Amino acid sequence: MIRRNAHIQVCDLNVHYRSLHVLKDLSVDIPANQVTAIIGPSGCGKTTFLKSINRLIDLDDEARVSGQITVDGLSVLGAGVNVTEIRRRIGLLSQRPFPLPMSIYENVAFGPRIHGLSNGRSFDQVVEHYLRVAGLWEEVKERLDAPAAKLSIGQQQRLCLARGLAVEPEVLLCDEPTSSLDPLSAQHLESALKDIKHDHTVVLVTHILRQAGRLADYVIFLYMGELVEHGPAEEVFNHPQKPHTRAYVAGEFS
Repeated sequence: MIRRNAHIQVCDLNVHYRSLHVLKDLSVDIPANQVTAIIGPSGCGKTTFLKSINRLIDLDDEARVSGQITVDGLSVLGAGVNVTEIRRRIGLLSQRPFPLPMSIYENVAFGPRIHGLSNGRSFDQVVEHYLRVAGLWEEVKERLDAPAAKLSIGQQQRLCLARGLAVEPEVLLCDEPTSSLDPLSAQHLESALKDIKHDHTVVLVTHILRQAGRLADYVIFLYMGELVEHGPAEEVFNHPQKPHTRAYVAGEFS
């Protein structure tokens, strides 16, 4: 049954790497305009799930994927779909920032320029807007021509967030986006993710239960490649229904 406000529908998703069955018959709906946290122990398939949603799984020649993923009516795994367009509509913020080897300004302007997404605004306005959304504008507005590589790791990650949002994705996938950041930088990024959910669907992989508790509206718990439990964050964290979920949120294993 599809949730009325579902943005992403996943049905019978299976992923194999050679003989290893990583995701097993995973079916779940991900709600629109919320932060959905994917939690579970290391090796349970969280990152593989993210990469399946925007077809980055295709970059691994040993991966085999079956099932259905639909994003706002678009069959992501369907034959003949435009994978480049899928990855524009479904962005990914990875664990470590990878700014483009160009200026701070050009990192943000590059995507809208090649996709023709300025929508009548000047690129100066586009760059300022998304740097503000990422909480970075005040820190860099006097040095937009400086190389992005000169920024701190935390600033680079927020720049990558601005760059990803500048191509106007519907969905933002976040794969442990604060794992390499100091606490203050992580706080800045968390604040930005809370703000953008009003215009985007955010899917967050995290190993930090406290972070999931702070950010998540909805939670998906995976264990050994299987979907164990999912639901509103308050219910999953405070009233888990499955023994493995109860043990995990209690910190009995990680």
